[in-house]
Amino acid sequence: MTPRKRLPRKNDATSIAARRAVLGLDGAMTPADLEPYANSAESVTGIAVIPVSVAELQISLGEYELDEDGQVVETGRAVEDVVVPLAHTEGGLTVSVQRGARAVAESGGFRTHVVADRITRASCFVCRDATDALTLARWIEAQLPAMQEFLRSSDIPELSRYALLREVKTHVVGPMCHVLWRWTTGDAVGPNMMTRNAYALNMAFVKPGAPVEIERVVLEGNMGGDKKPSYEYFQSGHGKTVIAEATLTDEAIRRVLRTTAEDLEALAWIGTHGAVASGMQSVAFTPASAIAAVFAATGQDLGMVGTSSMAHGTGRRVEGGLHVSVRFPGLEVGTVGGGTKLPTPHEWLSLMGCDGAGKVYRFAQIVAATALALEISASAAMATAGSENFFRAHHERGGIR
Repeated sequence: MTPRKRLPRKNDATSIAARRAVLGLDGAMTPADLEPYANSAESVTGIAVIPVSVAELQISLGEYELDEDGQVVETGRAVEDVVVPLAHTEGGLTVSVQRGARAVAESGGFRTHVVADRITRASCFVCRDATDALTLARWIEAQLPAMQEFLRSSDIPELSRYALLREVKTHVVGPMCHVLWRWTTGDAVGPNMMTRNAYALNMAFVKPGAPVEIERVVLEGNMGGDKKPSYEYFQSGHGKTVIAEATLTDEAIRRVLRTTAEDLEALAWIGTHGAVASGMQSVAFTPASAIAAVFAATGQDLGMVGTSSMAHGTGRRVEGGLHVSVRFPGLEVGTVGGGTKLPTPHEWLSLMGCDGAGKVYRFAQIVAATALALEISASAAMATAGSENFFRAHHERGGIR
């Protein structure tokens, strides 16, 4: 077998063209100018084109800001009709989101709430033994004000001024002192900026100032579960904690969703116990499909779908209908930085009024409402007798037979 010519690794126009030529991609569909994409990935060779469809949602959206302690405060609220882009190849997804959104619109609309805003980097300091690790943990917890001042006043060039340290949580196991640095990062998701600031804390504050000897420092010790679902994130959040809710009327459930509140409540009971029996860290139906579709359209980090789609859904019979809600403990979303700067993600974010600074809480609420729309519709299809409607949707739109 003849070895293939070594591919160039730069992202200039000549290197891109050379890679495409070696791989035989000259005739493949690609934009004439790949330069806008060159800063978002290495060895850019083309783009993946995914169809984008849209759904329309009516949402009571809160306006939010952080107070001086980093707590989320609601400052206003308005009902809006929002068009949401969904990038996917999953047959039936958009029509299902739209069906759920229609049932909610006919019942008064979605209502969303931003509860909290924290993202974490989980560092670890290895000490001689548990005694030293406990000593270090107590010292770190007492140093929070000093660490905040260090980050504000330090002239270390790598530091980010947007990543603000809010709290610190320690967990000692054996000689290891695990530390959750908890940050707010403005309108960016923030992993890069909090990584830079956590590294500075670890190496320029904790290690030289610790009351005990530290044998090893690890920037990310995996206690939080970065890009992996975990109980820690399910409970304390990792990103924007958002709740979306709606009260479906019996009429909308019957006419739009073609089921009953009693059937939906029975499905919630079955599904919750099924989740408990399997040890799920989510209690929900299929939120990842909606979240991945919005993420792909808007330039979010797709690796964060796993943690962002952790959810806790509820359904309760009320007079005249069914109250439904879903809590997302950590929607890792941003409206600045990363892939949001690319041409089409920027366009779709603009469509929702979510491009640029000051828009991240709005965006997080729209993501949550979109996922709840899918939860409602998919659950309604499953709740029918024998789950016939769910079967028929996949049979009619399900691709290869």
